[in-house]
Amino acid sequence: MSSDPLAGATPAGTNLRIIAIVSSTFVSMLCIGMTLTVLPPWMYGPLGFDAVTVGAVISLQFVATLLSRPFSSQMADRLGAKRVVLLGMTGCVLNGALILMAALSVQWPLASLVFLIVSRLMLGISQGMIGTGSLSWGIGLVGPALMSKVISWNGIAGFGALAIGAPLGAVLSQGFGVISVGIFIMLIGALALALAWRRPASPIVSGKRVPFARVFRVMAPYGGALALSSVGYGVIATFITLYYAEQHWAHAAWGLSAFGMAFITARVLFAGAIHRFGGYRVTLVCFTVELAGLLALWQASHPAVALLGAVLAGLGVSLIYPALGVVAVAKIAATSRSAALGAYSVFLDAAVGLTGPLAGFIANRAGYSAIFLVAALCSLAGFGLCAVLYTISIRRRARAERLAREDSRDVVQQKA
Repeated sequence: MSSDPLAGATPAGTNLRIIAIVSSTFVSMLCIGMTLTVLPPWMYGPLGFDAVTVGAVISLQFVATLLSRPFSSQMADRLGAKRVVLLGMTGCVLNGALILMAALSVQWPLASLVFLIVSRLMLGISQGMIGTGSLSWGIGLVGPALMSKVISWNGIAGFGALAIGAPLGAVLSQGFGVISVGIFIMLIGALALALAWRRPASPIVSGKRVPFARVFRVMAPYGGALALSSVGYGVIATFITLYYAEQHWAHAAWGLSAFGMAFITARVLFAGAIHRFGGYRVTLVCFTVELAGLLALWQASHPAVALLGAVLAGLGVSLIYPALGVVAVAKIAATSRSAALGAYSVFLDAAVGLTGPLAGFIANRAGYSAIFLVAALCSLAGFGLCAVLYTISIRRRARAERLAREDSRDVVQQKA
């Protein structure tokens, strides 16, 4: 019996298998997109809380995701990725129920606030489980050789869900109130849970687990480069509309849409380049493209130039996560693959979470164009770090090949 998990499978069948698994990521990110659109104005308006409280409550989700990565990834290695995803989807259903309770308690703002706080924590932990668990589940089913494809489709699912979730949440809230958002999240979460339950589990790799602290140390250089690339995504997603407003340009949404479409297009069309050319080479090219896009945004004197910059930045950022991820995760034994994916993703969570307030601080003092220059410098630093890692890997490979030749020559001489 073949040990190949894809024996006899067509490329289309393999893609469908991956999409079926990462649909859990789509649902969880859809819930996040809906709540990011609906909850802030609702808390500020009907509930009457100030901007500081609103910001703190909304940020709880990202903090919870960041802190939950280590234990959720280790849980996936020990208990199986499918089980962790099922737990995460259960958390999404509970998040919807808590939003519903908050909406029903609108006459008691403090009670609503408590429900919302717990819901944000629940959603953040669930996302930590689903994000890492879906990746590990998909890789376990189709094999490590297609890791870059799994990561790429997972990113497409997440990015697409955020784009859909924002307007969907607004439509539901405006038409039927926040109660409808809670009910919708409960229903779609329950449907995703039922579908995930029916799908086959990936095998649990037996053997000794690598301590998470060691996994984190191994992932740190690659995660650092990933974080530097993510600054560009963070500033575009958060500030491009304000940048357009500062420049008195119309159609600010086009810039964000162009970035998103370029991101998804690159993931769909060029994910195979990682397997063909190697993670390091693809990453270096991507950093170069992202740098060009961010510099164009910094120096843009016309909205068309800014639009081109957003497209280039989207193309560049798109493949860095999967390209570096393939190289990084290969450094850790398969028994701790989920831990490696979780540790690697921590750097993305931290970068996106810190970029907003730090870039806002810079924009208040130097204008919005300055934050794109800072992001470009981060991209340049990421290119340098990746180049160093690539050089080290080439030297290690050359040394290993030289030692292998010497050992082979010694064996031949001994036989002679």
